[in-house]
Parts: sequence; C-alpha cells; structure tokens
Amino acid sequence: MSMKIRNPKSEARNESIFGFRASSFELRAKRGYTLIELIVAMGLFALVMTLVSGAYLMMINVTRQAQSLSTGINNLSFALETMTRTVRTSTNYSCNGLQQDCTTGGSIFSVVNTGGQTISYALSNGAITQNGSTLTDPSVNVTSLTFYVSGTQTGSSGDKNQPHVTITIVGTVSDGPSKTQPFYIETGATMRGIDL
Repeated sequence: MSMKIRNPKSEARNESIFGFRASSFELRAKRGYTLIELIVAMGLFALVMTLVSGAYLMMINVTRQAQSLSTGINNLSFALETMTRTVRTSTNYSCNGLQQDCTTGGSIFSVVNTGGQTISYALSNGAITQNGSTLTDPSVNVTSLTFYVSGTQTGSSGDKNQPHVTITIVGTVSDGPSKTQPFYIETGATMRGIDL
C-alpha cells in the first residue's frame, strides 16, 4: 500500500483566494495556436498579399497600355488602308492643288474617285482628314503627313510612268495617361488603271 505524503506548502501555492486550484485550469492538450503564431502567420499572409496585389496591379496597367496602343495603331492602319484604297482606284492625282508631280513632298493630296468626286487628304490639328472629316482617333497625334507623287501626267504628254504616291506619316500614339509612343510609317500606292 502506498501512501501519499501531503505537502502543505505546495497545496497553499495551488490555491487562490476563491478556493480554486491552479492545477484545475491547466490545459490538458494543446488545442490551438498561440497569439504569437497567429500574429506571425497574419504578417506573412499580409506580406505575400501585398506583393501579389502589386504585381496584379502592374499587370493591369501594362494591359491597359497595350490595349490603348493597339487601338491607336489599328485606327492608324484603318486610315492608311482607306487612303491607299482610294488612291489605287482613282485618277487625276494632284499634289498641293496642282496636277503635277510632287517629288519634294506635299501636304495636301487630291484624287478623283470612280464616282467622279474629288477626294482630298490633309493634316488638320494633328489628325488625318478626308474632305475635312477626321480619319484618325484622338489617341493618334500626327505631326507630319507628306505625299510624294510621281507619274501624274498622261502618256500623251510624254510621261510613261504609272501614277504612284508614297505617303509618310510621323507622330505619336497615346498608350496611357501622359505616355506616348512615337511612330514613323511609310507606304505607297500605285494607280490600278493604265495611265499611258
């Protein structure tokens, strides 16, 4: 038979003023996280989320810039396609209002389309215009539009060259708030009909 020896000092330490023993409040098993572990975990989570959200916001900004740049370039491409299609199917090329070659470059170019209407292209307030109507988007700022025209005279006047126009466009395309990308485009078009 074993006997327990009571130690009055240890019993006094385990009792409080309310008569409860401190040992009755001991945790029997570790069932959760400590406050320090939770604070560290939340801090790491916040750090990772800050880095991920920063990368996400940067990707959104890059996507917006790419979309606005693409929109501007597509609009400029549409304007050039409209001009070259009209040039190919028209007659009576004139540069700066005169029906003659313009090998040094001109700022206004006119043709007579298949319907007999005169179509003029020019630069106005940073935009390419066709008979006064704007062809380019406000996100495209054209600083220079030059037409180089050759072969405007007919074969009976001694000109044996097919009419040809080279168009050069210089400007900037907006790719976001206060951001622009410069461009330089050169294209050419030759009249489809025989002009000899």
